[in-house]
Amino acid sequence: MPFPPPNPLLNDVPQWLAEGAQHLWLPYTQMQTVPMPLPVVRTEGVRLTLADGRELVDGTSSWWTAAHGYNHPHIREAVTAQLGRMPHVMLGGLAHEPVMRLATRLAKLLPGDLSHTFFSESGSVSVEIAMKIAVQYWINRGVKGRKRFVSFHGGYHGDTLAAMSVCDPDEGMHTLFKGAIAEQLITDLPVTAEKEAALDAFLAAHAHEVAAVMTEPLVQGAGGMIFHDAETLRRLRALCDKHNVLLILDEIFTGFARTGTMFACEAAGIVPDIVTLSKALTGGTMALATTIARTAIFDAFLGEDGARALMHGPTYTGNPLACAAANASLDLFESEPRLQQVARIEAQLRRDLEPARSLRGVVDVRVKGAIGVIELEKINDLNRMKRRFVEEGVFVRPFGRIVYTTPPLVIGEEDLARVTGAMLKVVAESAQG
Repeated sequence: MPFPPPNPLLNDVPQWLAEGAQHLWLPYTQMQTVPMPLPVVRTEGVRLTLADGRELVDGTSSWWTAAHGYNHPHIREAVTAQLGRMPHVMLGGLAHEPVMRLATRLAKLLPGDLSHTFFSESGSVSVEIAMKIAVQYWINRGVKGRKRFVSFHGGYHGDTLAAMSVCDPDEGMHTLFKGAIAEQLITDLPVTAEKEAALDAFLAAHAHEVAAVMTEPLVQGAGGMIFHDAETLRRLRALCDKHNVLLILDEIFTGFARTGTMFACEAAGIVPDIVTLSKALTGGTMALATTIARTAIFDAFLGEDGARALMHGPTYTGNPLACAAANASLDLFESEPRLQQVARIEAQLRRDLEPARSLRGVVDVRVKGAIGVIELEKINDLNRMKRRFVEEGVFVRPFGRIVYTTPPLVIGEEDLARVTGAMLKVVAESAQG
């Protein structure tokens, strides 16, 4: 593999980075041209400490996971205690208290009768499991032909094969795989009455082959931080009921207070048939995801015939360490004022980012919960923009035409102002060329 060029922000490259860069394959990265990644040696609160001693305020929460900040003592202590008792045991024929307690807590926390949870290790896999459940649900009910999915332009649901099939095919990352992945039914979200009527007609024509409709509620994240309102979700729920198809909400990004309510579906007062969760589930500490189904879905898998069962089993499903972290994370959502903190963050993001509207090249500024977005006509040099953010003392990772922040929910006003100030400064520089 070609050796990456040196990162101009690094004075002395640590030996472990120099050696590992020859072997590590990074995500979403052209390895021949990318500079070496920044060497992080410690995380604490909302800060990343680099090998040379510099501290960066993290504006992305490590892909939206670190809701409580980094190294929270309550989560750390829970994981450490669990490590001493039992790091792992398979769920095949065995069980343990952390997974049982977590499943029970999630059932009580989610709306309606979303009360049957299946654990896995990543968001993409939880989406695959949701799709598998939806297809088998109809098979178990004796309904033939319902094996396709309706999803939406701007959507993103993961990078595994089935998850890729329900992403926006024009988004770019997955276009190489056309023909290798299933062709799903991709259309527009019903964000207006006109588009609602169009989706109504679309489902009328295709419901006989549709297992489920899938979307990210309120915010389509990796597709460009595209927002829609709660009424759109209510339209989706009504149309799925009308045409007798399941509704899957991918809350991997939006779940756990990011959009202003504990789960985005609560803002619309709806209950999906299946929901997927990950990212902030463990507070950014351990890999864990879950697919949660309503009682009627779960009941369709019951019976004397073993073939009706869900034949799926990730090796580390319900890992005790990860469940301990998730239980500790839920403790913090219960005992610390996360929703109030999100409301404060939202107000500050609206205030701090508003001046960006007057900058040349800015298409839109939008805020929802603890998500702040500046959309540009174009970004000419992503790597240069990323370097500038680090020089300003923050870690912000723009993509496409989007400069955004999704800070830890515990970020203070001063640190958030540092992030938003850097966003304004770097975007203004970009506009000047």
